[in-house]
Amino acid sequence: MVFLVEMRLVIFVIFISLFDFALAQDDDSSGDSTPKYSNEFLNIGVNARSFGMGFTAVSFVDDVTAGFWNPAGLNKLEADHQLSLMHSSYFGGLANYDYAAMATSLDEKSKIALSIIRFSVDKIPDTRFLIDANGAIRYENIEFFASADYGFLLSYARKLDVLGGIDTGGNLKIIHRTVGPFSKAWGFGFDFGLQKDLDKWKLGVVARDALGTFNAWTHNTEEVEDVYALTGNDIPINSLEVTLPRLVVGISREFSITENFGLMPSADLDLTFDGKRNTLVRTSFFSADPKIGVELDFKQMAFLRLGINQFQQVKDFDGSKSWTSQPNFGLGVKIKQLTVDYALTDIGDLAPGLFSHVFSIKVDFNEENE
Repeated sequence: MVFLVEMRLVIFVIFISLFDFALAQDDDSSGDSTPKYSNEFLNIGVNARSFGMGFTAVSFVDDVTAGFWNPAGLNKLEADHQLSLMHSSYFGGLANYDYAAMATSLDEKSKIALSIIRFSVDKIPDTRFLIDANGAIRYENIEFFASADYGFLLSYARKLDVLGGIDTGGNLKIIHRTVGPFSKAWGFGFDFGLQKDLDKWKLGVVARDALGTFNAWTHNTEEVEDVYALTGNDIPINSLEVTLPRLVVGISREFSITENFGLMPSADLDLTFDGKRNTLVRTSFFSADPKIGVELDFKQMAFLRLGINQFQQVKDFDGSKSWTSQPNFGLGVKIKQLTVDYALTDIGDLAPGLFSHVFSIKVDFNEENE
């Protein structure tokens, strides 16, 4: 119990430190002062199928999870209504990531969906009153709080009869972030996406935070001003946090190996414009993060998936640099209206112990024809 409390405190401190660092520091190599990694919980991804395929999805997503990956993909939804749920945990269960979404058909050419995402570290110990006025340690004074990020995505998709038929879609994103009783933020933004099928080729593009996503932070300074004053920290002030646009382009193709087996390789390229990031390609104008995946299916009922992404350069203890990547593996099964997917992903690098298990389910609901 003491270990879990200490670990939750460590994780919370890491999250807050990274958040402050991302907003306050310049990139070492580029010298720019553009804030990075804002609202990164919305870039983790959803659906174990996509996780297993190296976090690719923009070109081929065709179900309720398109509300996250590319809203244009909702146009390919075959069911009248579809529900999806996903759960994953990180750092040995200290951080939890949950997702739920529902999509429905309005007519033959338009679909809508609502997606909810929550990323949280719960039961973080508040040790401000651990030591009383007499210097005694009072464990009964420890209270607990949560640091939680929420994303609400309202998606609309419509098929246009231009260029031989093209799928379009957009998201309205509402964001709510809380750090216990200390801070909270509300924000909003927009995503826009396109998909186009060319025979067996699938093309997709999505502009996330297309107009910039804005978070307005408010801080309850009364909760921390005494402690911050004693420790020499600056009292936080209300501020506006901006998430800059990113562009994701994707391509995939379906192959028929035999009558029963099919194969679909896919690739996404994630382009950010907030200065140099630790990605495979990085310039002062943009950074490019490639992702590659493949799915083998048996009669579209059983699936085996592999993927690789997150190519990063790391510095070793001897000062030399090397490249790392994130491997991914996944399985899936579809039985009538039920689809169950599993993925084994690495959340950071190739170090042992950082692999996470991701499960997701999807259920179709069809109205009976009268």
